[in-house]
Amino acid sequence: MKQVIPQRVAILGSTGSIGTSTLDVLARHPGRFEVYALTAATQVDLLAQQCLKFEPRLAVMASAAHANRLATLLKEAGSGTEVRGGPQALVDVAAHEEVDTVMAAIVGAAGLGSCLAAARAGKRLLLANKEALVVGGEFFLQAVRTGGATLLPIDSEHSAIFQSLPDDPATWQQRVDKIILTASGGPFRTRDPRTLRDVTPDQACDHPNWVMGRKISVDSATMMNKALEVIEARYLFGLPPERLEVVIHPQSVIHSMVQYSDHSVVAQLGTPDMRVPIAYGLSWPERMASGATALDFRTLAAMTFEPLDAPGHAERYAGIHLAWEALRSPAGTTAVLNAANEVAVEAFLARRIRFDQIHAVNLRTLEAISPAAPGSLDDLLALDSHSRAAAGQSVASLSH
Repeated sequence: MKQVIPQRVAILGSTGSIGTSTLDVLARHPGRFEVYALTAATQVDLLAQQCLKFEPRLAVMASAAHANRLATLLKEAGSGTEVRGGPQALVDVAAHEEVDTVMAAIVGAAGLGSCLAAARAGKRLLLANKEALVVGGEFFLQAVRTGGATLLPIDSEHSAIFQSLPDDPATWQQRVDKIILTASGGPFRTRDPRTLRDVTPDQACDHPNWVMGRKISVDSATMMNKALEVIEARYLFGLPPERLEVVIHPQSVIHSMVQYSDHSVVAQLGTPDMRVPIAYGLSWPERMASGATALDFRTLAAMTFEPLDAPGHAERYAGIHLAWEALRSPAGTTAVLNAANEVAVEAFLARRIRFDQIHAVNLRTLEAISPAAPGSLDDLLALDSHSRAAAGQSVASLSH
């Protein structure tokens, strides 16, 4: 009988919601996968628990101080996991020759360097970090092509689109009429827009359907997550901006749809559980158990849809249309938008600006920065830094 060689997996951002869900899926398939490396930014105690349970060969913390603390905890527990620290260690793990698959689940532009390293090293790259494409754009895609990496989307919407498209990407332009991304509408879909100035961080993070980190939960409340997903879809699937559409679907059962040239529509349905796209990415082109609950059509509530221009939505989701504007603007504009939004959300969570001022920060930053087309990682990081500084100035002006 032929011996099965486990697929060696590195999880970048293992202590976040995607990371913990990935570990849950991997634990359901012993012998098929090996957890080779785990990384985290600051959650030392949780990463230590994960290392003791899954026994990875490597563990990486974002800073040397956190790495030293983790190493002490693991040594006291008798663990043999090697601990490293710092940004370069993260890049090294992503490109490690013994790693087959990289789950890129670091939130924000902080994950860009490691995503590029995995792409250039030709890994099976499971992309849960949408910023790699939003910030990196064509530069990131070129790294994927040059390295011969296999790029698989993990965001529920993009995984749904990928599952609904023809197998041959060369046919997408001719056979596909448009891509339709669905959005839950977040926690304020029916709230009076005039009251949004009073929203608290805890209210914005209380998503009705999904369990997510605080940053992405706020993005869902403003629908900036959907703006970023439109940009990501543009780069992932190659269709022009005018063939990308967003529709609000509060039940989050249909995760996205593809409308073909004959106007038939193929959709991917499932319970709102990130383990489904994670399992698909890990097993593609096969499928395997995810641990998610199956849809029960006997008890499924009615599915409803709302257009973005429904009454009140223009005020609730002012930032969504920045996606199409950024895609039609000079290269690098999407990176500016991403940086501005990260700064704005951080300021809101710190109660330095109001919820309804997040859009103002994004808009002012786009108006202040005229990007040049980035040609290197240094260019991207410089543009990100410049944009963050401009966004910080906007936050400061609104805070007074």
